[in-house]
Amino acid sequence: MSQANHSSSGRGLPFGLALAALGVVFGDIGTSPLYALRACLTAGGSSSTDAAAVLGVLSLIFWALALTITAKYLTIVLRTDNRGEGGVLALTALVGMEGPRRYAGLVSGLGLAGCALFYGDGFITPAVTVLGAIEGLEIVAPSFARIVVPLSILALLGLFAMQRRGTGALGGMFGPVMLIWFLTLAALGVSGIVQHPEVLAAVNPAYAVSFLVDHSTISLLVVGSVFLAVTGGEALYADLGHFGALPIRMAWFFVAWPSLLLNYFGQGALLLSQPDAIANPFFRLAPSWFLVPLVLLATGAAIIASQAVISGVFSMTQQALQLGFLPRLKVVQSSEESVGQVYVPPINWMLCIATIILVLSFGTADSLANAYGISVASTMVIETALLLALLSGREGRADRLCLYFLIPLALIDLGFFLANIAKIPQGGWLPLTAAASVFLLMRTWTRGRVIVSDQMRRQGRTDAQFLARIEHEPPARVPGVAIFLTSESTGVPRTLVRNVHHNGVLHQKTVLLTIITERIPHVARGGRVTVSEFGTAGLYRVAARIGFMDQPEVPKLLREAERRGLGFRTQDATYFLSRDDIVTGSPRGMPTWRKFLFLFLARNSQFAGAHFGIPRERIIEIGGQVEI
Repeated sequence: MSQANHSSSGRGLPFGLALAALGVVFGDIGTSPLYALRACLTAGGSSSTDAAAVLGVLSLIFWALALTITAKYLTIVLRTDNRGEGGVLALTALVGMEGPRRYAGLVSGLGLAGCALFYGDGFITPAVTVLGAIEGLEIVAPSFARIVVPLSILALLGLFAMQRRGTGALGGMFGPVMLIWFLTLAALGVSGIVQHPEVLAAVNPAYAVSFLVDHSTISLLVVGSVFLAVTGGEALYADLGHFGALPIRMAWFFVAWPSLLLNYFGQGALLLSQPDAIANPFFRLAPSWFLVPLVLLATGAAIIASQAVISGVFSMTQQALQLGFLPRLKVVQSSEESVGQVYVPPINWMLCIATIILVLSFGTADSLANAYGISVASTMVIETALLLALLSGREGRADRLCLYFLIPLALIDLGFFLANIAKIPQGGWLPLTAAASVFLLMRTWTRGRVIVSDQMRRQGRTDAQFLARIEHEPPARVPGVAIFLTSESTGVPRTLVRNVHHNGVLHQKTVLLTIITERIPHVARGGRVTVSEFGTAGLYRVAARIGFMDQPEVPKLLREAERRGLGFRTQDATYFLSRDDIVTGSPRGMPTWRKFLFLFLARNSQFAGAHFGIPRERIIEIGGQVEI
């Protein structure tokens, strides 16, 4: 694991981080026993609980966890971090740096699609896990069925309200609860296995193959349900920057994986002797006196399960903002010690509203199960495709070995994807529709920014043109320092051109500041700022390079520029920002409806001064009109 990974993964020893990772990273996959085995054995509309079916499904689950999570994600995927950060956008940026330029457009498109699909998963996971847990109340007393939905909504409101405390704080609270949950899974599983130890024979892959052959008519549906046991792997990679690879691996190998296997096999052992327990094998595995505490614990675990996806969505959002795929949003650094831990209030409450609407619309976990999985399977396929592209371009022995192992694992991902396609008519269309909407939004924003930048570049001046103008018509030189933010590293921005033209003044010290987002998560402080002087004395150009997980705090960047040769203090500087009125008019560029969507996004994005950490009282805005 790289040093960057250590620095971004927060504080504490690996054991403490492993416990926190247990609460944040493995919550999603850790609650799959609530519904996965039941969904597999009831796939296709009929229950099958004979010994061959139970052992066959258990074998499928065992090898799905072993190959998809352990072999692929824990062994291969976590090795391909982008300087400590994971997730589909971090991987896309890494492939963009190392891969051939001719495929840059395809790689970018895949990255955006994977990001959009992850958002689609982000509002379904909380709904299905919380509903699946609270439905355990129906086992305690059937009359409780009518309060399942209200209790689920209250639990979700509490979860989203806690997000402002930050991933690290939540991990510290959730870790011990999830440790108790996993130990409970293991204990319940062992109690079932000791009754029918022959269930352990399911580790033999021959049972899985035999089941698929004997049930060929519904095998695709069963495989789609088996996939429920591995959902959470994509969030595992997205949360890499929060904790680092070592704590995640420790939590999986020592706690999560053994506990999950024991519980699945325990449920299977129960079904061998009590086929009618298929209605809810997880809760039927527990003794009657433990049902109420188990429902409470399962509810807590289900709430925590949603944290893996939610924190992954926050990380993904920050990466998308910095890479220019989304309009500016408020991002709160929720930890002073771990730069990877962020909270995005607008995204948090949008997810909250969408999740509650899902709970009200579907009402039960079984109804939502059909909508669950297709977005995760699609994300996994995209991540695997990007990994194949990355590893195929590397020459290292370890990378080549990973490539050879990844190729057959990619076929398994493809099989899961094809199996989940069958769920589209029954509800799988929902996350795909949400993902398509997010993808369209991101593509519209990126295309609109290109059009606006082109228009503004035409209204600016080259260095030579500007210097010739102020030499021919010297403006009045006024005392003080002026900072002009510009997206271009060459030329003079139109904000400065307009200030000189209309006001006839030029500050004694004028700085053109360009912030460049690199395709790496963090740029070391010592080498991220360069300073150069051009033309008439008093004109400076500062280029500040930041990573896609760094906060673009302009005052701090300028203080670094002072140490890198700027030669004067900037604490009392005046900042000139562009405040443009974007209007539609040109028939070129994008369809009119997409232009209006871009206008809506632009007008509702976060104020640039706040985004760049600039004090409001030191900002002057220079406006104009840009036609797109």
